[in-house]
Amino acid sequence: MRKLAHIGIPVKEKRPNSEYLEVTKLYLTDPAKSKNKVEFLCFQPGCPMPKICQEMTHIAYEVDSLEEELKGAEVIIEPFNPFPNVKCAFIVEEGMPIELMEVSK
Repeated sequence: MRKLAHIGIPVKEKRPNSEYLEVTKLYLTDPAKSKNKVEFLCFQPGCPMPKICQEMTHIAYEVDSLEEELKGAEVIIEPFNPFPNVKCAFIVEEGMPIELMEVSK
């Protein structure tokens, strides 16, 4: 089952209190600190993420099984670990990027 985690919005300038995520070469804000669950993303030169992710808003969902959610999906970013207890992947659904997150408890 999918549970809404956040909405990711690309921006041109780094927002205050952003942290740098080396693996994806971008600055991002913490959606847990946003009353609207918004994550602002400022992509840096050399960012390996697909153009669709850098240009379009994405919806992120926490899922029970990333492996199950990826079956038959149009995967645009294979699973990776942006943080120690989080495994993510990006897919395309309805023409937009969707982030799927499996969080270890």
